[in-house]
Amino acid sequence: MPIEVIEGKMTSEHLQKFLGDPFPEMIKFVIDVRRGIVALGGELHSDAEAVLLDRGSNQGDLWGGNLYVEKTGERRIEYTAMINIRPSAGNSSMQVKDPHIQEGMRRILGQLLP
Repeated sequence: MPIEVIEGKMTSEHLQKFLGDPFPEMIKFVIDVRRGIVALGGELHSDAEAVLLDRGSNQGDLWGGNLYVEKTGERRIEYTAMINIRPSAGNSSMQVKDPHIQEGMRRILGQLLP
């Protein structure tokens, strides 16, 4: 399944279609925390990042992670992606360190995904 930008609430059936292409239990995502949209799918976070940049997102607003659809609670979202390495923004690792950014990511995913 190609990368898709999600701007409104999606169904469980739609979300399930992302599994297995290419990962069986995980979906990569990139969130624009300012615009409240998410790009789902693909093999690399950088591909989803490029889609959002092409649609007018700003680099500083984009953060990546992995969604484990079948897990619940804190185990459902992993805040890790190569695109998150931004020493100039105070994030020197693949993990999103800022709890406010993590909360924004959680909130947006909660609004858009089942």
